[in-house]
Amino acid sequence: MSEPTPGVLVPRDAATVMLLRDTADGVVVYIMRRTLNAALVGGFYVFPGEAVDAADRAAEIEGSCLGLCDADASEQLGIPTGGLAFWVAAVRECFEEAGVLLAAGPDGTLVDFADADIEARFDMYRRAVHRGERRLIDVCADEGLRLAVGDIEYVAHWITPAGEPRRFDTRFFVARAPIGQEPLHDDHETIASLWVRPVDALARQEAGELQMITPTISQLQYLAPFATTEEAMADAAAIRHPRTVEPELRTDDDGVAVVMPGDPGYGQAGQQPVG
Repeated sequence: MSEPTPGVLVPRDAATVMLLRDTADGVVVYIMRRTLNAALVGGFYVFPGEAVDAADRAAEIEGSCLGLCDADASEQLGIPTGGLAFWVAAVRECFEEAGVLLAAGPDGTLVDFADADIEARFDMYRRAVHRGERRLIDVCADEGLRLAVGDIEYVAHWITPAGEPRRFDTRFFVARAPIGQEPLHDDHETIASLWVRPVDALARQEAGELQMITPTISQLQYLAPFATTEEAMADAAAIRHPRTVEPELRTDDDGVAVVMPGDPGYGQAGQQPVG
């Protein structure tokens, strides 16, 4: 990311996670529809995720994580320190928005909600974390769990164009959906959800059935060729340092246009961002 420009909103750090599952028809990914009155992309289909919170950056966070240290996480993201917070935010947002907790016990097995009492207890935790009443790492400590960040792979980096009223510096991740946990949208920030093959989601978006923003479409295009979750996770692990994609907003005689890296006119002097 380039140096901040005076008068241009600095994007907030954010994390998004694509949950994958194998079916007889191939890999499916979990997407959710944002509430229609959301301040950002209301009614659009997205993956679980949002801004990195202060609690995700807690000094003791590394001891609550399994399989990845801050130094390695930061190296992958190309930042000096604090990279682990993005993985933690991905886990937290997945838990808050989809009810799926990517956390493991001492034996390395992901927590299972098959028992009704356990499911009810973690649903209570989910609501408390969402309201900010409890930190996810404290919930995990009480339950003898650690965040399974080592099983989450970093695959993409998108930055909202300068000139937008809300900007995010978003890292995209992929993870296997745990056996014994079934995602469910929260009926507050999200109002619908589905498991869908990436190619089918793209076809429905093209047909106007599912509204999506460009980064979501791009990540579905990335997932579409994979036949299994294992293939997708192996490819994601090999990426390690994805390129940063920061579109630009430009005005011309036809109005506002989004210019992508590599498009004619991208980064050319004399073209002013919308703002």
